[in-house]
Amino acid sequence: MKRIITIGALSLSLLATSACNNYLDIQPVGKVIPQTAEDFRALLTNAYSTFPTHKSYLALRTDELLLDENSEDIPNLRDIYLWNDGNPDEKTIPMPWTQVYKTIFFANSVIADAESKAGKNETVNQIRGEAHLMRAYCHFELLNLYAKPYNKATAATDKGIPISTSIDIEQKYVSSPVEKVYSQIFADVAAAKKLLNKASFDAGYNYRFTTRSLAAFEARIYLYRGEWDKALTAAETGLQLNSTLEDLNDAASKSPSHYQSKESIQAMENTMNSIVTRTSFISPHLIGIYSAGNDLRLAKYFANNGSNYSSAKGNGPEFKVSFRNGELYLIKAEAAARTGKDAIAREALLALEVKRLIPTYFTTQKQLIDGLSGENLVNEILKERERELALEGHRWYDLRRTDQIEIKHTALEKNATLIKNDPRYTIRVPKEALVNNPDL
Repeated sequence: MKRIITIGALSLSLLATSACNNYLDIQPVGKVIPQTAEDFRALLTNAYSTFPTHKSYLALRTDELLLDENSEDIPNLRDIYLWNDGNPDEKTIPMPWTQVYKTIFFANSVIADAESKAGKNETVNQIRGEAHLMRAYCHFELLNLYAKPYNKATAATDKGIPISTSIDIEQKYVSSPVEKVYSQIFADVAAAKKLLNKASFDAGYNYRFTTRSLAAFEARIYLYRGEWDKALTAAETGLQLNSTLEDLNDAASKSPSHYQSKESIQAMENTMNSIVTRTSFISPHLIGIYSAGNDLRLAKYFANNGSNYSSAKGNGPEFKVSFRNGELYLIKAEAAARTGKDAIAREALLALEVKRLIPTYFTTQKQLIDGLSGENLVNEILKERERELALEGHRWYDLRRTDQIEIKHTALEKNATLIKNDPRYTIRVPKEALVNNPDL
């Protein structure tokens, strides 16, 4: 645990030392090197708690939110909202880099030492499997923030992000091609498959990776890569493990993104943190895609404040979501529709919508969807993704992998336009990282 790591700009030597101290200080009898399964579980818990809330900031870059110009926090968010990544105000909250590699540091530490120190048993295997998925998920998020959207034809040469799989103070980290990063992601997923042995954890501990979240993660990876058959298979695997949905027609139903929701698979991320929630309103565009009085999500997802709407998904720590069944139904629907399996796609889409719409309106929607096929069906599924997964961190990534639409924002009388296919759909590596390591 005294080993340290430096990744490019991140002067992770200090980061790692701090990370180790934070962990070691929990031992009441003094600082010790982790030896037991409980020690490594505590170390991995640090990884979970370190993972950033960056999807809140991604929402500001989309058409989901408007910035509240009267908020005292606007200097921290304005340049994110205006896509000014090249020369942001010094008060701007940076997109995550160091924090994600700090999370990877914890995962690497568990992967490197847990079996040799704590033995080989189901408990340790589960912890190691979670660490492999955490490392894979961190690389996946970094890749989709700072690299071009996946293109099979160019992925072998497209610039990706640094791969971190060991704690090595001598190693110099440089960006690897996109396909090579994905190879590491798939290697970690494969390792996790051999180790994970829990399909779920009780609410409150369901921030942890499981066999269910592995299937959901695989489905998302293949969706982003456009590997439709594999995405369909992974989504169906996840739904075979648990296909329950919250029925919003039931007054006692929870928000699908609640950590205690029936459809929660993994509740690790707060996708609408407090600063973004209090500094933004819901855009008229987003409110307008729901059928008022018919779509039950409108009241479940948003709070009507009279002249505007705010998010009801970010008003407390209970709204944490990384994967849930609603997403799996939509991945199944999209992957099936994109491979000509229209009947399967319609079935999956309707299975979700019957739980989200009042019965009379669902009957109307069913008639509409039953008449769709091909590209029209794909487009309807994408619209449903926007409605169903609003403010859960998906919109930015969906725009990147599909049509990269034009978006216009205004803040403090400054206008900005993200044009169609704008290069800023790929976020710049943070300035402080580039200053210390130009190879990034």
